[in-house]
Order: sequence, then structure tokens, then C-alpha cells
Amino acid sequence: DDAETPGREGKVKLVKDNKVRRVVLCSGKVYYDLFEAREESGVDDVYLLRVEQFYPVPRKSLIHELKRFPQAEIVWCQEEPRNMGGWTFIRDELEWCANQAGSSSPRPSYAGRPPSAATATGLLSKHKAEQDSLISTALGKDPVADNIVAT
Repeated sequence: DDAETPGREGKVKLVKDNKVRRVVLCSGKVYYDLFEAREESGVDDVYLLRVEQFYPVPRKSLIHELKRFPQAEIVWCQEEPRNMGGWTFIRDELEWCANQAGSSSPRPSYAGRPPSAATATGLLSKHKAEQDSLISTALGKDPVADNIVAT
């Protein structure tokens, strides 16, 4: 999380690890959207964790990081539709790592677009609304409960 990286910290100071409510894992540019939204909203109990290597899955690193947040809900966030992007590949790996880490929330939830035959909506206003919704869901105060952004 860049909030903990010297020289790259944001204005939001995160709570102690044992007070983190949610760990949001993601890959790619959605991280920067999440970071910016977290900064703007002042959310201090959501840790953002980038997963930029899918194969081989960095299990040791994931377990090490997830052990820091034993009470946190684990969420995967992606911009791509549910049937695309990293979710279908990483879901089982995240669940295994969360169990190994002793997480109280061993099954990761999903925050993102619903399944789709197309990679994009084709309408900028709809894309923006979906993007805002998935970011809000990932950082939200309510449990994600395998949320899918409505279209």
C-alpha cells in the first residue's frame, strides 16, 4: 500500500494492522483509482494490496501480508467483468492463502462488474457509473458479500 511507502504516502494515515477492516486486493490501474478514492474519502481502515504477478502465484508473500490483518474482510476488486480479468484465476488462490494466514474471512469477496460478453459497455457515462460503483463498493462501509455492480 503506497500509504506506507516513504515518499509516496498519501494524506490518509492508515489505522494499525489489527484495526484494518478490509483488505482490497487488485491488479493494474484500478489500484490507483482505489488509492485516489480512499484519499478523497478519508477512509483509513482499508488496506490496498496489489497483486501484479499471477503465475506463479506469490503465495508466501500473500500469506505474509494477510497474516497482518487477521480480522479483515478480504475483497478482490477489478475493472473487468467478472468472467474476465484476474478473479476467476485468483479466487481459489486467495482463499487458500487466507486460510493459511488464519484469516477470519477466508473466502474473498468480489467487487466489480457483472459477467459480460463485451469487455466494455461502449458508453462512457455507463462506464464511469460502473467504475464509481465498483470503487465505492470496494472501499464501502458495508460488507461486500460477493457484490456485483449493477448495470
